[in-house]
Amino acid sequence: MEKATFAAGCFWGVEERFRKLPGVEDAEVGYTGGATPNPSYEQVCSHAAGHAEAVRLEYDSEVVTYGQLLDEFFDLHDPTQLDRQGPDVGDQYRSAIFFHTPEQEAAARAAVERLTAEGRFERPIVTQIVPAPAWWRAEDYHQKYFEKRGLSGCRI
Repeated sequence: MEKATFAAGCFWGVEERFRKLPGVEDAEVGYTGGATPNPSYEQVCSHAAGHAEAVRLEYDSEVVTYGQLLDEFFDLHDPTQLDRQGPDVGDQYRSAIFFHTPEQEAAARAAVERLTAEGRFERPIVTQIVPAPAWWRAEDYHQKYFEKRGLSGCRI
């Protein structure tokens, strides 16, 4: 299994979308990219922790490629919005790719270049592409949030 970590707004919908992809064996919501160790949801929402709400995936690269995960990532949110997604505003909702390997970094940068060249978005892509730092698993009530509440098909 390989790992991939993405931030694309509120992590509940992001987790749901990735869980549905064949080859994604596990998806976990959590916090990353900030300075506060083991933050709580309240600390992340206060903007003091500097963390993004993110999803860490374990995937089988023989079933789904990192490139396909990137395609899904760019399809499920607006990567041109700085520190927000729709009505959700704050640095915890930023668009970010936290790469685990040099190959993931190269693929992420190539995807941004390709999408920019294609003119897919009217505004510049502001997605951060940074090394995956420490990961902090979110509280249990955030895991599989939509599934636990019988929600599905939610569009971010």
